[in-house]
Amino acid sequence: MEKTRLTDVHCHLSDPSFEEDRDLVVKRATDIGVVAIVSNSENLKDAVEVIRLSEKYKGIVFAAVGVHPTNLLTCNESFEKIREFIVSNSKKIVAIGEVGLDYFYGKEDKEREVMKLFLKGFAKLSKELDLPIIVHSRSAGKYAIEIMKEMEVKKVILHAFDGKASFATQAIKYGYFFSIPPSIVRSQQKRKLVKAVKLENLLLESDAPVLSPDPKTRNEPKNVIISAQEISKIKEVSLEEVAEKTTQNALRLFNFDLEW
Repeated sequence: MEKTRLTDVHCHLSDPSFEEDRDLVVKRATDIGVVAIVSNSENLKDAVEVIRLSEKYKGIVFAAVGVHPTNLLTCNESFEKIREFIVSNSKKIVAIGEVGLDYFYGKEDKEREVMKLFLKGFAKLSKELDLPIIVHSRSAGKYAIEIMKEMEVKKVILHAFDGKASFATQAIKYGYFFSIPPSIVRSQQKRKLVKAVKLENLLLESDAPVLSPDPKTRNEPKNVIISAQEISKIKEVSLEEVAEKTTQNALRLFNFDLEW
């Protein structure tokens, strides 16, 4: 019997919490059927490590490069420096991410303006390089969707979206995707989101090492099967259908060079 194929479109394998057992973490994921893991950077230094990991685990781990919006509040890196890095490494990455807005931490107008300027720059770059953009939008879902629409970006993944289902249904009209983390098992908001969004617009993510099914434990890419199981229950379709559909969605978005 063919193994169920799963894809983790958003995690952070470069996180120090994986330093001691990263090989085992990747193996545990592939053992349960994960065929692709997209590891996202949070800053420029992290981006170098993410690309290194994609080369070490070639055909399984893929790199997404971006700057987390909360890091924009503390780093002194210019957008041009980040843009130059992404352009020069564009053949080594499959997406621009993690980028976006975080209005939970960025409460001042000037902080939010910086986030919006960077997000618009990343959106433009996404179009120029024809790469998907992985968008963080904590407490800012409506605004992130508006920027993506304004910038006419086509390949958009709204990761761990915490906004209202009504905003999500608007985003579906533009063809955007929503990636669902294992924390759905303890999130009424995520369950409502899955109910409102068609399977054709859903993806799986772990966001490892965070958003675990159990908030007290480290999350891993293998836990995307928990996301798939929960979607299966909500949508009342088989686990195999959820796995296959979300993997096909990912394959259409990303330029994966898979080993299988």
